[in-house]
Amino acid sequence: MEIIEKVNVLDRLEHFRYATKKFDVTKKLSQQDFSKVLKAITLSASAYGLQPYKFIVVEDPEVREKLKGMSKGQTQITDASHLIVFAHQQIVDNAQIETYIDNIAVTRNISRETLRGFETMMKGTVANLNPETLSNWNARQTYIALGNLLTYCALEGIDACPMEGFDSNAYDEILGLKEKGLHAIVVAAIGYRANDDTFQFVKKVRKPLNEIVEVI
Repeated sequence: MEIIEKVNVLDRLEHFRYATKKFDVTKKLSQQDFSKVLKAITLSASAYGLQPYKFIVVEDPEVREKLKGMSKGQTQITDASHLIVFAHQQIVDNAQIETYIDNIAVTRNISRETLRGFETMMKGTVANLNPETLSNWNARQTYIALGNLLTYCALEGIDACPMEGFDSNAYDEILGLKEKGLHAIVVAAIGYRANDDTFQFVKKVRKPLNEIVEVI
């Protein structure tokens, strides 16, 4: 019987994870480790499993410098080992739903006809949402993926910083997202903390459990 080593998830979240303010520019994730990070976010939950988003990995130093200029000069944009821009779809159309149903049928080796009811239900749900509501719905799915990234990185000893302090429309323009029907909503800088990042030594400040949890 395989013995699975337990990881103290709460300990990692409380004592390791923090929004890294300063990255060590000399330390980079290996390609293997970064591939696992990407795998973790693709395994995120999303409504119906539609995954209405894309993760833009920005490697070009010049592009990252431009993005920093649209991010209030925050150095994490250029100094982190890797930068991921989370962009959500503005719409979900019938073609995407049909492609998703095709994928389910192939992956699970089942008849596409058995999925007809699921397909009709999804199309009906999307058709009943106005463009703004649909865009906001997709955005919320995207944040679930960000949560997965932060937790996975904490468990693997990788530092991360979620960032919203940027001009999302400028990001769309720089990265050519608008013509793809995408909108940048949040960024994750990942890598390894600098030794002199003092934020790693401060205690987390959170509300007491009885103030944030209500039992009805």
